[in-house]
Amino acid sequence: MPTLPISRFPVPNPEAWPDDIRERIREVQDKAGFVPNVFLALAHRPDEFRAFFAYHDALMLKEGGLTKGEREMIVVATSGVNECLYCVVAHGAILRIYEKNALLADQIAVNHRKADITPRQKAMLDFALKVCREAGAVDDADFAALHAHGFSDEDVWDIAAITAFFGLSNRMANVTSMRPNDEFYLMGRVRKG
Repeated sequence: MPTLPISRFPVPNPEAWPDDIRERIREVQDKAGFVPNVFLALAHRPDEFRAFFAYHDALMLKEGGLTKGEREMIVVATSGVNECLYCVVAHGAILRIYEKNALLADQIAVNHRKADITPRQKAMLDFALKVCREAGAVDDADFAALHAHGFSDEDVWDIAAITAFFGLSNRMANVTSMRPNDEFYLMGRVRKG
């Protein structure tokens, strides 16, 4: 099978990467065993690479009322609505690993209301999809529904911010035709080794 491009835009040669980007990519490769294509594609625009991953990390790696798995649920559900193959596949893999559940990412990407998740998580994803599809219609009733499930206002901010950030990510991945790494498809589905 021929090697397909990972982006419509050029992927710079690693020797051309600024030192901080080269180091970030090396760290990811050492941890994952491969370089996710999003890092290679965004290396095309170093300033945007830095800003993108700084905000990504601020949202996805922070402590708070949402687990890492719940953060990934938001990404997978909203990326499904936005028809972003890269993010559904890549973040679906991360979700499967965090939740130790080989089926969950597919369920959430297609229809979170049928997924094997808690009522609290369904309410979280209902809100995320409202932010994704019709943010202008968010009102106090949405906050009240989330509060009834134990979410704080800071949690609501996080749900909305993750949804909004990945709205940008989904759109850029679609425009650039970013291809998911083959490795993502099996992660969390089959045992290593």
